[in-house]
Amino acid sequence: MTALAQNITPVAPRILCVGTHHKTGTIWMQQVFKALSAALDVPKLSMWKRAVKRLPAEGRVLGTNWDSAFPTELMAREDVLFLHIIRDPRDVLLSGARYHETAPASKEDWLHEARDDFGGLTYQQKLLSISDPQDRLLFEMDHKHADTLRQMLSWNYTRPDCIEWRYEDLIADTECQMFRAALVRFGLTPDQVDKGVRAFWDNSLFGGMADPNSRKTVVAGHVASGAARQWPGKLPVAVARAYLDRFGDDLITLGYEKDRNWLDRLH
Repeated sequence: MTALAQNITPVAPRILCVGTHHKTGTIWMQQVFKALSAALDVPKLSMWKRAVKRLPAEGRVLGTNWDSAFPTELMAREDVLFLHIIRDPRDVLLSGARYHETAPASKEDWLHEARDDFGGLTYQQKLLSISDPQDRLLFEMDHKHADTLRQMLSWNYTRPDCIEWRYEDLIADTECQMFRAALVRFGLTPDQVDKGVRAFWDNSLFGGMADPNSRKTVVAGHVASGAARQWPGKLPVAVARAYLDRFGDDLITLGYEKDRNWLDRLH
């Protein structure tokens, strides 16, 4: 469902916040909002509790939170427009497990912290100690992926001040209509909207980042494909069955399945 189809009551926000979850387009939005901040000459803040206290009393502000864990004080304000992105959890699982095998400490410090529950190994070391690729996916599913899925499930999808995006729709919107509609709702002038859409296009895999050789290091390190719906061809049957048993109902809750009969779509 696009932003235009949500029949949201118009508001007059001055703060635009984007919230993602691990492997749901975080690096994409990070680069887009960095470029948007520069294009519009608008400050960008990481929206944690301390940032809310530092918000300027007037003027537009951009905000980000890569766990969609926005402070309660911010969620209660009437001058904020939220953008929230989710992705098919099965693709999140595949992307996360692949990324966690190689991500450096400079990007994901939590991956490299020794943990008592892993016998002193870090998350990455524990993951790499598992020789079978399917068992690595099962480990990921039971740990970081489960946390990410809980975050997606805990979000309030009925907020009238939030535009809900699915990664699958956003990555297919090569005309940038969804992002344009969000900027229009934010109340930007036509010229500002055009600048914002340009920033979005320049930092999208179907736009300025289409050529792998032209991608910034931070993007290249996180993105292997970026394509939607990779799971039908890449999720092993045994892992898919385990996923169905544990998280099948959650896929229905998030709107990614209508029932539990999706194993036959694997190939």
